[in-house]
Amino acid sequence: MRISIIIPVLNEAEVLATHLKKLQSVRAQGHEIIVVDGGSEDESRCLAGPQVDQLLMSKRGRALQMNKGAEVASGDVFLFLHIDTFLPDDGVTAIINNINLDQDIWGRFDVRLSGSRKFFRAIETMMNWRSRISGIATGDQAIFITRHLFQRIHGFADIPLMEDVEICRRLKKIHPPVCLSQRVITSSRRWELGGVFKTIWLMWRLRLAYWLGVDPATLARQYR
Repeated sequence: MRISIIIPVLNEAEVLATHLKKLQSVRAQGHEIIVVDGGSEDESRCLAGPQVDQLLMSKRGRALQMNKGAEVASGDVFLFLHIDTFLPDDGVTAIINNINLDQDIWGRFDVRLSGSRKFFRAIETMMNWRSRISGIATGDQAIFITRHLFQRIHGFADIPLMEDVEICRRLKKIHPPVCLSQRVITSSRRWELGGVFKTIWLMWRLRLAYWLGVDPATLARQYR
């Protein structure tokens, strides 16, 4: 089984080289790394080039970028990875051990926030339990989807925000998610910069508005 790791980036030179370096052991096992740049104005493309199997250019937009990466991916399973989210050492093995290519399967990892504050432990626990109960994952949880299933549902919707929630709503109608207990580590920088409580309030407000039918373009403007 071959995994295609698809990473959308935009002006991420500061962290890109470190992240890709950690993935080289996965690449050495025969898996594929695809970076899709959304028009970076920094050194992202130069840094990515030597450390990936394919470097693509795309219009800006995480959904657009991930779809573009999937179009050229050769793997049996597509793993969509944010640039500030790190796989555990046994992450790829965990996917392989829990995927049956004869079925249309998808899933995600549990998440751990990188910050050391005790409050982050409570936040990540709530995120993981909410995901298990609802069957909805976020991009921070490193969503993975078999090639056939991804093509069956025609990929991510072309929306500027909530593309992860939207695709999960469609996916769980076909198959419940495989919820891996292995934890990806995702950056807590947005919580630290924006303030923990303000960030929680923003995320819940945006998600509620999305469920109530507010246009994702409007939500994206509020998010920024």
